[in-house]
Amino acid sequence: MSFFKIEKKDNGTDARIGTLDTAHGRIETPVFMPVGTRATVKAIRPEDLQSFGCNIILGNLYHLYLQPGIDIIRAAGGLHRFMNWNRNILTDSGGFQVFSLGDIRKIREEGVEFRSIFDGSKHLFTPENVIRMQSQIGSDIAMVLDECIPYNKDYNYTKEAALRTIDWAETSLKEKKKKSIRDNMKIFGIVQGGFIEDLREYCAETISGMDFDGIAIGGLSVGEERGRTLEILGHTLGYIDRRKPLYFMGLGDPAGILEAISLGIDMFDCVMPTRISRNGSAFTSNGRINLKNKKYSHIFEPIEKNCGCYTCSNYSAAYIKHLIKSKEILSSMLLTIHNLYFIFDLIERAKTAIKANDFKGFKDKFLKDYKTLRPSS
Repeated sequence: MSFFKIEKKDNGTDARIGTLDTAHGRIETPVFMPVGTRATVKAIRPEDLQSFGCNIILGNLYHLYLQPGIDIIRAAGGLHRFMNWNRNILTDSGGFQVFSLGDIRKIREEGVEFRSIFDGSKHLFTPENVIRMQSQIGSDIAMVLDECIPYNKDYNYTKEAALRTIDWAETSLKEKKKKSIRDNMKIFGIVQGGFIEDLREYCAETISGMDFDGIAIGGLSVGEERGRTLEILGHTLGYIDRRKPLYFMGLGDPAGILEAISLGIDMFDCVMPTRISRNGSAFTSNGRINLKNKKYSHIFEPIEKNCGCYTCSNYSAAYIKHLIKSKEILSSMLLTIHNLYFIFDLIERAKTAIKANDFKGFKDKFLKDYKTLRPSS
């Protein structure tokens, strides 16, 4: 059975519906993967995620390696059993931490030396041990080690990082062939190349030519202007193998997701929906709102009137505003349920539009009504 199958293409855009078949079941794409960095998606139960159709979440090898540790996860019977999640798990390799923990890591040709965020101890992540550890903890989809860089680096720096990422990708595939790696674990290569078009082109073609199960586009959504993100994404996709599942790493705002789906992206992840929940913000069809604002004290209606999530079915904006002001944990839980439901529902509506060959019409109408951040007045 093929790992990835394209089931339907939209006539007016590159949007598509596909299926991924893994050891823990089928996933329909496009799909958003909530981030469960430390074996938990913050402020929400696995049962709640499953209730609105979540079939895959993301974990982070760097953080899981530090705590609780690979040995403990293995002793528990693997990551799925450890966290009571019987659906799919994709694990990031630690490549994003090359970018986010720049002050406590050193890049070497053989890998990345990190200092622990807990005690400062040194730990070397290599392309080989990253694949081995992801296999040991039971990942369904493993990411290779890559070098994610800031968006404003010059040509030579970007080229060196891109070539290193390609070398590590080749080493990862060699490791994949060893008997110690589980046969049912899928491995994705990662396209880097910064914001330099010829490097993106070279990386996309090179990674596409390798025997990966899927391809991720990395190094975007790292602080650059959104228009530039979509420009480089579109350029990269012109040189990539579209027969494989395509994963945009680190994209989680509603408008951005729809723009990327229109270009042919199948998979997404981001901390945004859960992070803004803990900061008192919510997605709505008219844009993102900040419930800390005083005006919500007297709005005794749901955050979104036509939303079918548990939060909107049971609680008012005024009550949630009260919880936020009172610093009650329940506010984060209720907003997390709503924001993730909003993203999942948006993608389901996008799929319906693709099936009807009207994705562009759906996207244009949504973006007309939606604003990235509504005024707080």
